Amino acid sequence: QVQFVESGGGLVQPGGSLKLSCVVSGTLFSFYSMGWYRQAPGKQRELVGTITGGGSANYADSVKGRFTISRDNAKNTVYLQMTSLKPEDTAVYYCTQLPGVSWGQGTQVTVSS
Repeated sequence: QVQFVESGGGLVQPGGSLKLSCVVSGTLFSFYSMGWYRQAPGKQRELVGTITGGGSANYADSVKGRFTISRDNAKNTVYLQMTSLKPEDTAVYYCTQLPGVSWGQGTQVTVSS
């Protein structure tokens, strides 16, 4: 069973930065594309971006230019670097192995002054 442990969330002021990490176990990590998703209160989970096993990333329009996804295949870890954060980025952030069958507990990101 694939497992995900997200960390790095917290409270940050608008314009600030955070870096999330997700350690993945139970899979041949480097073979699979990974995705970061988020779910704000009262809203559906939405895709933030994806990264292939080789490191090619794509992003939702809402975060393009502000967020960067990377991965370290030797550490079975995928990262989400978030900059220029806005209040509307407030959500629980999740990583998953695409196509997104199983999920971790997520990490809360709150952007507020």
